Amino acid sequence: MIPKIIKNALENKSIQIYGDGTNIRDWLYVLDHCKAIDKCFHQGIAGESYNIGGNCEKDNNLIVSKICEILDVKRPLEKGSYKDLIKYVKDRPGHDKRYAIDSSKIQLQLGWQAEEIFDSGMLKTIEWYLKDYEF
Repeated sequence: MIPKIIKNALENKSIQIYGDGTNIRDWLYVLDHCKAIDKCFHQGIAGESYNIGGNCEKDNNLIVSKICEILDVKRPLEKGSYKDLIKYVKDRPGHDKRYAIDSSKIQLQLGWQAEEIFDSGMLKTIEWYLKDYEF
C-alpha cells in the first residue's frame, strides 16, 4: 500500500483507498523486518514459527494522510496538497477489517523488537523513494 500511495502521489494520480479507510494494519519498517528474519535464522529453533510485527496498528486513513503530509513538505505540489488526490473506492469483497500480529514469541524467546518508530520509518521510506526513483 505504501509504495502505491507514494508512486501515485508523485505521478499526480488518484490515491485510491478502499472503503472508508478505517481498515487497520500492523506496520513495521522494512529494515526491522529484515533484522527479525536474520535473528530467526541465526537464533531461532529450526521448525518453529515466529510472527514478526511492529506493534504499530494504524488505519489506512492515517497512513495516507502521513504520506501526503511528508510529501507536501519534501516535494510540494505547485497548487494544493497531495491529500486532494485521495479518492475512496468501493471496498473489495471479503476485505479484512484488521490484520493483527502477535509478535510476543519472537520478542520473548529471541529478544527481538522493532527499533524504528512509525514516524521516522515512514520518513526514511519516503526519502528512499524520492532519492532512488524518478517520478
